[in-house]
Amino acid sequence: MKTAFILNVMLAGLLVLAVAKPVAAQNQKESVDRVRELEEMVRRLAERVADLEARLDQQARPPVAQEIPEVHHGDIETRVAKLEERANKHPHPMQIHWKEGLRIDSDDGLFKLRIGGRIQLDGAIMDADNNLERRGIGDLEDSLEFRRARIYIQGDIYEDYFFKVQYDFAGGDADFQDVYMGMRNLPYVGNIKVGHFKEPFGLEELTSSNYITFMERSTGSEAFVPSRNTGLMLYNTAFDKRMTWAAGVFMDTGDFGDGEFNDGFNYTARLTGLPWYEEDGRKLLHLGVAYSHKNFEGDRRVGDSFGRFRARPEAHLAPRFVDTGRFFLESANLLGVEAAWVHGPFSLQGEYVHVFANGLDAFRSSNPDFNAFYTQASYFLTGEHRKYKQASGTFTRVRPLRNFRDDGGRGAWEVAARYSYIDLDRAGINGDRLDDFTLGLNWYLNPNMRVMFNYVLADSEDRGDANIFQMRFQVDF
Repeated sequence: MKTAFILNVMLAGLLVLAVAKPVAAQNQKESVDRVRELEEMVRRLAERVADLEARLDQQARPPVAQEIPEVHHGDIETRVAKLEERANKHPHPMQIHWKEGLRIDSDDGLFKLRIGGRIQLDGAIMDADNNLERRGIGDLEDSLEFRRARIYIQGDIYEDYFFKVQYDFAGGDADFQDVYMGMRNLPYVGNIKVGHFKEPFGLEELTSSNYITFMERSTGSEAFVPSRNTGLMLYNTAFDKRMTWAAGVFMDTGDFGDGEFNDGFNYTARLTGLPWYEEDGRKLLHLGVAYSHKNFEGDRRVGDSFGRFRARPEAHLAPRFVDTGRFFLESANLLGVEAAWVHGPFSLQGEYVHVFANGLDAFRSSNPDFNAFYTQASYFLTGEHRKYKQASGTFTRVRPLRNFRDDGGRGAWEVAARYSYIDLDRAGINGDRLDDFTLGLNWYLNPNMRVMFNYVLADSEDRGDANIFQMRFQVDF
C-alpha cells in the first residue's frame, strides 16, 4: 500500500511539472518581449528628445554644420523639463486666423499682425438746374470712381508697441493715409502716437469711412474739420472707458506726410463722455467737444497767409458748391460739439462746428466767422444696432444678426436720413450757403461687405439745386 501510494504521489508530481513547465516558459517569453518593447519605446523617445535639443540649439545660434547628437538613454523626464524651460525662452509659434481680417498672432500675445484693406466703388447720376450750371458750378456728369482702394499692415510688437502703414491707390499713386508708430500703457499719459494720422476732432471724421452711415461725411466736416496730418498725440481713456481724451500738435502736410516747420502748427484736442451706457452699447448717450487752433500756410511771394473753405454736396463725384476762395487769413480757432444717442436699432447723431477766423490785420480782413451743422437719424429694419468703440469714442463695424445667404439670412438693412447746413457768406466773403438733404439705404451682406444707396438734394442759396443718386459697393477686411 505504501509503495503504491508513494508511486502515485510521484506520478502526480511528474504530471504537475510536465504541465507547469510550458506555462512558466511562456510567461517568461512574454515578459522578455514586453521588456524589449519598453526598451524600444524608451529608445525612440530618447531619439525625439535628442532631435528637439538639436533643433533648439540650431535656432539659438547661426546655422552651422552640426553633428547628430548621440542617442542615449537617461533621465527622460529631466531632459524633457529642460527642453520646456529652453522653449519658454523663445517666441512661441505664430497662429494665422481670420477675424474680419487676416490676423497673425503669437501664442503668448506679445506679437500681433493684421493685414487688411478696403475697396469702395462709387457711381453717381446727377441732375442740376440751369441756374446752377450757368453760375460757375460746371457740368454735373454721371460718372463712377474707386473712391478708396487701400491696403494696410498694422501690428503690436512686444505688446505695448504698435504701428500701422496704410496707403491709398485710388488716385493713381500710393498716397499716405495712416503711417504711424506708438506706445501704450505709459505712466500718467496712457498712450502716445507719432506719424501721419487723423487729428482728434469730430465724431463723424474720426469714425472710419468703412462704418459711417452715409457714403460721404457732411459738408461741415469736409470744409472745416482737420483730417490727417503729421504730428504727435497723447490719448487715453478714464472712468472704466466712460471717457476719452486726446491732445496733439500737428503740421499741415501733403499726400506723403511731408511739410515745413515755418508754416506753423495745429493744436487739436478732443474730450468725450458716456453719461449713459447699457447692454454692451445697445443703449448709450455720447457727448463730446473738440478744439483746434490752425495756422495757415504763408505765401512767400507776398509774405501773407491765405485760407480757404469749400465743400461738395456730400457726393464726391460732384463739384464743390460752396467756396470762399483764397482770402487773407493768419489762423483760425475751430470749436466743435458732438452728440449721439443709440436706443437699440434706432440712433440719432449731430455735430456743430464754428470757425473763428483771424485775419492779418483790420484793413484786410474783418475776422469772419463761419459755421456748419448736421443732424441724422437711422434705423435697422432687421434689429441690429450701431456698434460703439469705447477706446476711441467712435462708431465701429456693424455685424448682421444673420449674414446674407447664411441659412436664409437677409443680412442687415438700415434706413437713414440727414440734414446738413453750411454758411460761408460772412464779412464780404461770398462763399454761399448750402442746404443738403440726404436719404440712405444700407445693406450689410456680412460684417465685411455692404451696398449703399444715397439720394442727395443739394440746395445752393445763390446758385440753384441738384438731385444726385449715388451707389457704393464696399468690401473691407
